[in-house]
Amino acid sequence: MPTREEAEEAVRTMLRWAGDDPEREGLMDTPARVVRAYEEYFAGYREDPNQYLERTFEEVAGYDEMVVLRDIPFESHCEHHLAPIIGKAHVAYLPTNRVVGISKLARVVDAFAKRLQVQEKMTAQIAECINSALQPDGVAVVVEAVHHCMTTRGVHKHGVSMVTSTLLGAFRDNIHTRAEFMAMIGSPASRIYG
Repeated sequence: MPTREEAEEAVRTMLRWAGDDPEREGLMDTPARVVRAYEEYFAGYREDPNQYLERTFEEVAGYDEMVVLRDIPFESHCEHHLAPIIGKAHVAYLPTNRVVGISKLARVVDAFAKRLQVQEKMTAQIAECINSALQPDGVAVVVEAVHHCMTTRGVHKHGVSMVTSTLLGAFRDNIHTRAEFMAMIGSPASRIYG
């Protein structure tokens, strides 16, 4: 693994390549700042999202209806251009005999978001992680995001968001369960399935 010093030198090289002088006053601390920022942006590589779902609660009085956490904000980065992906995730599951603290669902989203990503893969990773850990009757994940690799470069299309979903178990097999979830998250798809 490269050292912090090597990472900072790589930033200096990029600054020179871009046409600036990394030794000028305004850029002298930039390499260290960029490396610290990357540590934050990509903290998900140092996390195991499965650990967040290890502690569950069984005293739920037989509750087996949908658990939905809406509008979980996240920041990620596109693995193709290192450009930001800014969005929100909606996560639901149908518990069988145990539930998990809701903050843990948000932590799972962040653990996968804070890696270089493709939105489709991230959506599936979140759903599979929850499904594997909790073994519920179903899991649904919908992710909506703006991709800065499309808005600040390339085609420069602003106001465009991408929506992906992964539906497992009852959310895939039961149109009514899927429609209830879509209505709960306020999705236009609820008009289709409702």
